[in-house]
Amino acid sequence: MFPSKILRSKTKRVQGVDEELIKETEELKEILESSENGAGLAAPQIGIDKSFMGIKEGGVIKILINPKMEASFGEKVYPKIIEEDKTESDFLEGCLSFPDLYGTVKRFLKIKVSWEEIVNRKLETRSGILEGFGSIVWQHEADHLEGILFVDHIKEEGGKFFLWKEKEKIKADINQVLEKEK
Repeated sequence: MFPSKILRSKTKRVQGVDEELIKETEELKEILESSENGAGLAAPQIGIDKSFMGIKEGGVIKILINPKMEASFGEKVYPKIIEEDKTESDFLEGCLSFPDLYGTVKRFLKIKVSWEEIVNRKLETRSGILEGFGSIVWQHEADHLEGILFVDHIKEEGGKFFLWKEKEKIKADINQVLEKEK
C-alpha cells in the first residue's frame, strides 16, 4: 500500500527459477485472484523486490517475468470508453495500492512486449502485441517495476483525479495524496 518505500524502487531482474520465486509468484497469483476489481498486480505491491507481475486475462492469471516494452504504436492518449450508443467517457485507471482512487492517465493503446514465463522450472522468452485494455494494464504494472505510480502520470500530465465513495465520484487533489510520502 502507498506510501510504502518499495513502491518507489526499481525492481531487480529475475535471473533464474528457484523455490523462492515459485512461492512468490504463487502468492501474487492468490492475491490477484482474490481481488474483486484487480486486472494486474506487480511484485513490489506485495513487498517483493523482483521484476515480475501478474495480469488477469479472461479469469486466468498469467505471470510475466522481466517484462519489457519493445515498441509502441501511435501516441500516448487518454483512453476512452465507448458505449454501444456511441457515447464516450474517460477511462479511469485505478490501482490496488491506492484503494478508491482513480484518474486519467495517458497510455499507448498498442504496444509490442516481451517477457519470460516459468516453464519446467526454467525461464522461457515470449513476446506479443497488446492493444486496448491489455496494453493499459501492461503499462501500469510495468511502471510499478520501475518505481513509477499512476498518480505520478496524473500529476505530470494534469489528468483528472477522483475519489470513489460508495457510488459517488468526487474530484480529489493529487497533491494531497502524494504528500503522504513525505
